[in-house]
Amino acid sequence: MSGERRPNSALADGISEAGVTYYALAREIRSVAAEAGRRLSTGPSAVAYWVSGGKPSGQTPAYIAEALTRRTKRKVTVAETGQGSAVIGGALEADPLAAIADLGRSVMQGRRDFLGAAFTAAAVGMPVNYDHEAVAATLRAAETGGSVGPGEVTTVRQLTEMFRSVDERMGGGHGLSTVTAYLTDTVAPMLTARFPSPTVRSEAFGAAAQLACLVGRKHHDLGREGAAQRYYLLGYQLACEADPDGHAAWMMRALTHQALDLGHPGSCPEPAEAALHRAAGKVDRQTEALLLVTCTRAYGAGGQAARAARALLAAEDAVTDTRDPVPAYAAASGPVAATVASHMGKTLTVMKDHTAAERHYRRAPAGRTPGTYQLKHGLTLADLGRSVAGQHRHEEAVGLWSRSLDFMGGVVSDRNRQAVREIQGTAAGYRKRGVAGAASLDQRATGLLRNHV
Repeated sequence: MSGERRPNSALADGISEAGVTYYALAREIRSVAAEAGRRLSTGPSAVAYWVSGGKPSGQTPAYIAEALTRRTKRKVTVAETGQGSAVIGGALEADPLAAIADLGRSVMQGRRDFLGAAFTAAAVGMPVNYDHEAVAATLRAAETGGSVGPGEVTTVRQLTEMFRSVDERMGGGHGLSTVTAYLTDTVAPMLTARFPSPTVRSEAFGAAAQLACLVGRKHHDLGREGAAQRYYLLGYQLACEADPDGHAAWMMRALTHQALDLGHPGSCPEPAEAALHRAAGKVDRQTEALLLVTCTRAYGAGGQAARAARALLAAEDAVTDTRDPVPAYAAASGPVAATVASHMGKTLTVMKDHTAAERHYRRAPAGRTPGTYQLKHGLTLADLGRSVAGQHRHEEAVGLWSRSLDFMGGVVSDRNRQAVREIQGTAAGYRKRGVAGAASLDQRATGLLRNHV
């Protein structure tokens, strides 16, 4: 009969290759979807339904492909699973300017296929073997517009800094459409102009890369990981046109940190090392310290303690060399010493050295000007509380978490929400044990979650 379902042998073969049960695959699919901001209730019965020929809805085919990719340790496409082709996935575009226009429309129209796109572990390493020559030729051929000078480039940088400053105070969900529209409708078309010199052209592409990175970070802050990854990849391509050494390495760093934040250490050492190798000797020592600490985190997350320790010491040495100015793309992450200290703390936390992690976490807030970097300050205090709790100083941890909540109200950020949720869960447990201050902390965190922090 024409209405009968045909078993999906391609999907069955993929599951067999991955060596997973339907239950384990369903759990992996839910994890992938959660990274994209989607809460699925997928269970083994759903997997069985798809194998028998049933069709998953929405972005689920992309989530299935990514789940199998992670299990098989190779790239599995949607087509390979017998479910058509993905609408959107991690990629390096043949025409980055056209892609900016397409993605910008997807954001401003609220397209679910883009906003719910899955983070792709295989895409983290794409820049390692990327050949920019063909894309560079496409970008050169697009130079048919009017003329743009250094004044326009300066304006882009100033507005990007303003957007970034607001982002730090209000979170990634604040002003996303505005920033996206500016990149899409003003900055990307500017890159088709004729420039008075190669230097101005490079600066224009560098400014655009910074703005694309900010849009990516805003999506990351909202938990829209597939969308964030696409903007990071576009930022990398634009950075290659501006500065294929330092700025391109910086965008590789952004992709690596996203993977680390999402718990994919296996994807991280190669791009982290490639970024450091690309930039070594071509950037100032503080920027090199930021790239070194990315290697530190990648090694620590992957259980390579000795390599992590060596990279950490190298980063500590490099960050003290302040003779040369830090480029705008690296300065955007905040005071370098504070950023390095925060990431060292994260590395040491993963390695279970809570005493050393505490030392570095305490240095991070001290390096930031009071009243700035509200989002980072709140999250760092939450991390500090976790390291103190790891040393069984529970009342002190409660105090630190209470201070962290002072910075979290009114910030539109999924990272913020996750931190508050973790604090609330721990505080509820402390409350039952009678830890001083835990009841009040539990009540405050619950209130923030209720008010959609």
